Amino acid sequence: MEVMDKIYKVIDTSVRPYLQGHGGDIQVLDFTDGILRFKLTGMCSNCPSSLFTTEDIVKKELTEQVEEVKEVRLEAGVSDEMIDFSKRLLRHELG
Repeated sequence: MEVMDKIYKVIDTSVRPYLQGHGGDIQVLDFTDGILRFKLTGMCSNCPSSLFTTEDIVKKELTEQVEEVKEVRLEAGVSDEMIDFSKRLLRHELG
């Protein structure tokens, strides 16, 4: 099995269900030299607990289950979903 297939299998079975339970998801950005770069989306983007999620969920599951993954890096930033939500909130469009 190719390394990206292994990564996505772990994400789909161990990481994504947890994140989706909190209204979020994960997007893989890059995997180079043993380092997986990703971002959290939806309600998980910019969540105060995102560092906990990265260390205790994403890093733990991927480094334990995919030997090629040596490190994970969360790419922080405001997601498009969060910007759209904020605009709707400011326009009083949420009810």
